[in-house]
Amino acid sequence: MATATADSTQRRFSGAQLSRALSVVMVVVALIAAWELYKVIWKAVDLTVPVRPDNVTMPHVWDILHEFTQPARRGGEVLLILLLRSSLVTLFEAVVGFAIGAAVGFGLGVTFVRSTTAERAFMPYVVASQTVPLLAIAPMIVIWGRELGLPSWLVVAVIASYLTFFPVAINTLRGLRSPQATATELMRSYAASPREVLWKLQVPSALPYIFTALKVSATAAVIGALIGELPGSVGTGLGRVLLDYSQRFAVQSPKLYATVLMTCLVGIAFVGVVTLVEHRLVHRRLDPEARPA
Repeated sequence: MATATADSTQRRFSGAQLSRALSVVMVVVALIAAWELYKVIWKAVDLTVPVRPDNVTMPHVWDILHEFTQPARRGGEVLLILLLRSSLVTLFEAVVGFAIGAAVGFGLGVTFVRSTTAERAFMPYVVASQTVPLLAIAPMIVIWGRELGLPSWLVVAVIASYLTFFPVAINTLRGLRSPQATATELMRSYAASPREVLWKLQVPSALPYIFTALKVSATAAVIGALIGELPGSVGTGLGRVLLDYSQRFAVQSPKLYATVLMTCLVGIAFVGVVTLVEHRLVHRRLDPEARPA
């Protein structure tokens, strides 16, 4: 019985994965077709708004893909190799910032759910922190990091964590308050300590909320790392590559588009890993057919 249930669940999961993959492929094909059709139609009717359809502003998709196989600089390494190495640097900074921000956000959520006084005192400042532009805060964090002697990658990670902690804190707070009052009262009637209520009832109930925030924070961490690399003097990350090619857009626009594409893939991969962990920890726990009979 257990084997049949497991096989059914595996087939259902494989079918869902195949359907999702086909959907992604169809969307990508549709976007490429829309890009190329825009160029053809706008050139045919001689329009230049909202975007000029020339090969500098809008290079052909195949020209962008071809740039991956070309030298990043004259006589240098292939662009794909440079972007892959830079992606590892940026991804490492984003992952560290993601971990720091998630830990801080989770800690704030737990603190606020246990103390309404702390929530009333500090929640306005948590919200206000997100109204300050990251471009204004990043240089200050870099200066403070240098004064403290922190390595540049850690400074960038701290900048990335700034964008990460807020959604985790808000969703953790909401998730920890999601259990029904009767479930909480039942735990307390069995003399459960506040820590046991937290880890055995509130945290499991909050996992869907937390993972929703983590997927948002994963992309935010990549953005924070890219922005932080500019004032942080990290010359080997994707942020620096983006800046270099944006300054030479008029002559190397396909390289800039290729770099942007690589940045998108880094963010997608990061979110994909978080989604996989979510499936392992949340969906299987909630799916009765995934449990052994």
